[in-house]
This record gives sequence, structure tokens and C-alpha cells, in this order.
Amino acid sequence: MGVSEGTGTRIRAQRLARGLQQAALARSVGISASYLNLIEHDRRGIGGALLVAIARELGVEPAYLARGAETVLVEALQAAASRSEGTAAGLAPSEIARAEELATRLPGWARLVARQAEEIARLQETVAGLSDRLSHDPFLAETMHDILSSAAAIRSTASILAGTPDLEADWRARFQNNLLSDARRLSQTSAALLAHFDQSARSSPGYLTASEAVAGHVAAQGYHFPEIEAGADPEALAATEPMTGDGAARALLAECLLRYAEDARRMPLADFAEAAAACGWDPGVLAQHFGVGADAALRRLASLPPQAGRPDFGLVCCDGSGTLTLRKPLPGLPLPRFGAACPLWPLYQALIRPGLPLAETVEMPDGLRLRAHAVCLPRGGGFGAAAVVEVTMLLRFAAGQEGAARPVGTSCRVCPRTGCAARREPSILRVGGDTSD
Repeated sequence: MGVSEGTGTRIRAQRLARGLQQAALARSVGISASYLNLIEHDRRGIGGALLVAIARELGVEPAYLARGAETVLVEALQAAASRSEGTAAGLAPSEIARAEELATRLPGWARLVARQAEEIARLQETVAGLSDRLSHDPFLAETMHDILSSAAAIRSTASILAGTPDLEADWRARFQNNLLSDARRLSQTSAALLAHFDQSARSSPGYLTASEAVAGHVAAQGYHFPEIEAGADPEALAATEPMTGDGAARALLAECLLRYAEDARRMPLADFAEAAAACGWDPGVLAQHFGVGADAALRRLASLPPQAGRPDFGLVCCDGSGTLTLRKPLPGLPLPRFGAACPLWPLYQALIRPGLPLAETVEMPDGLRLRAHAVCLPRGGGFGAAAVVEVTMLLRFAAGQEGAARPVGTSCRVCPRTGCAARREPSILRVGGDTSD
């Protein structure tokens, strides 16, 4: 079966909750009532277009029917344990393995734990960003130097005045003037520092780096920009977006939107959507049809807006170091935001085979299957220049697809697979403390 046991049970529960008759639902998706009955009792597999059609009729995401809200919640709890270093937070491996029990028995508390863990991770990232900023921001470095210099001068002058009671009046007046001047300079520098932080907080709440601000903005848009589809100027749009007032972030956003606009120009939305549906969403066929690179076809598929009968697409990009630079997650399939992802993903396999497009079915530890297309191509440069590459990977659900699939995970810390040659650190999900492979 292409998806995990219980998909049919979830379909039946959703149908009953909406007061739909089995025959009515079957008729709306083009199957017989008897076949739907077999599906609802988990006696027939379901996936692909039929799963999407049933999800559409029930008003839920296909990922929910295929995996269930509980599975997504369990993964969130496991990720929380991973970020908290598991046993360092007082959790034994046997307790971590009971995340599913917590999600089943106390779903409200489990969701609260997951949300708080995400907020803690965000705050930790904020602290790390502040630390990095203090170390590398020229304005902050210069301002802190001025503050410390002013404080040292004030202390030195005050020591002289306090320690020399018989100081001549003329010299005392000079030192007092110096003290006043240094105090004013300290006050002005401190005010400038506060204004700098206040401006950053107002213009880019929650983001401390330009790349993080752009990634958050792109994710909030679902990697779809209707203004650009309608012909808006990408650079003008980047200049007016409220996402940040930071010049570096706006420059990065403009670069991202310029590439998006070029993809949209070469593959107009209506024509591309029609061609994509006709070829079964095959990025290789689309790249050849529109005369574009494979990476452009992958990005364009990911930019398609949600629509009935259209599959969900996820998009992941990384640079030559393997750092994830763009994430558009699939519904119910969170991608790692902090730390490294699974090295067996086609994303990283493409990195070591530049120029060779890869198409592969991968399987998550819970049995969920995904179809992945990835390609690694150079960006810019020329003869004699340093090699700069970018990997683009497109993901879609592959429920019901039979055949071989590469076993993958989200990241090593929350992957329960044993005997994995690519594992770089022990999993926190082993029972009984066994972390060996």
C-alpha cells in the first residue's frame, strides 16, 4: 500500500463529520460506492489523483488523509526533543519513543509542547543572530568601541577630580568640561545604538539577517507573486515590500524576484499550467517544451498557485556548502529549519553529480512516499572563476506509487532508521539507549 494504514479510516471520519453519504462522495470523485467502502476499511490502497480528489471534496489537505494530523504532531514532538538534545533535557530514549502516545492521549498538551519548542528554537536563532551581529556588524563594532572609550574617559577624569582635592581652579574647570563633553558623547552614541536596534525591530520583526528576512517573506507568499505574474517590476516591488527596511535584505529579495520574473516571462502562468497538466507535471518535458533549464522548470512548478486537481509542490534549494537557502514545505511535511537535513535526499546527491538531473522516489520512515526531482547547476562565473553552484529540488506526494524507493528521513537526530551509512550523529529515537548503527 502506497500510504500508511489508517488513510481509509480518516477518509470515513471526515466524510461522516460532514454528513456526506458514501454514495455521494463516491459519485463526486468518479468511483463506485463499493470501491470507496473498501478504501474506507483500508482494504484498498489509495493515492495520486484519487487521494487529491477525495481530499478536495472533504475540504482537507491530501497530506492529512495520507498521514493524519497525529503523524505530523508526532514529528513535531520528535523535532522538539531533537532541538532540546533529548536526554540532556531529562528525557530517556524510551520516553522519546512514546511521543505517539502523548500525541494520541493528550493532543492539546502535545500541540502546546510543539508550539513552545518552535518558539524556543526561533528565540535561540534570534540570540545566535544577535551574537553574529555583534561580532560582524561594522556599525555595532564602532558604536561599542565609542561607548567603551567614552566610559573609560569619564572614569579617568572622575578619578582625577575625586583624587586631587587641591587641583587648581583652571585645571578643575578643564576636567569638568572634558567630563561633560564625554558624557554628552556617551549619551548620543547610546541613543544612536538604541535607534539602530529599534529600527531593525520595527522593519524586520523576528529576523536578524538579510537572508532570513527574505526566506521568511518568500515562505509567507508561498513562492507565488501575483504582482509579478501581472507584469510588475520586481525591483520596484522589492523596494516597496514591508518585509524589511534593511538594504541588504531588499537587495537579496530583488535578486530573488528578478529570477522569478524571468521564469514567469519565459513560462507564462496560463500556458505553463496547461502544459504541466497535459504532461503529468513532468519537469523534464516542461523544460524541453519551453526551452529552459531544468532548475527553472522545477522552480516554476513550485510557483503554481493552489488549485483543485493540481498537486502540491515543495521546493528546496541549497548552495555549494549544502546550506538550505530556500524552503517551500509540502503540507504536513516540515523541512528542517535549524541544522542539517538528511544527506540521502536527492538534493545532496545532485550536489555531488553536478549537471545530471535526478528523479527518484523517496520514502520517509513512516512509509510516506515522495517523488523528487533535483539538479545541480552553476550560477554565474566564467573561465577561471570559482565554481559556484546551486541545487534545486522539487517534491510532490507519491501516494500509491509502487516500486523501489530510497529510504530517507528529515534529519539524523529524529530518524529512527538503523544501519544507515550516511548517519552522522545518533538518533534520539532509539529505545533502550541504543544509538549504535
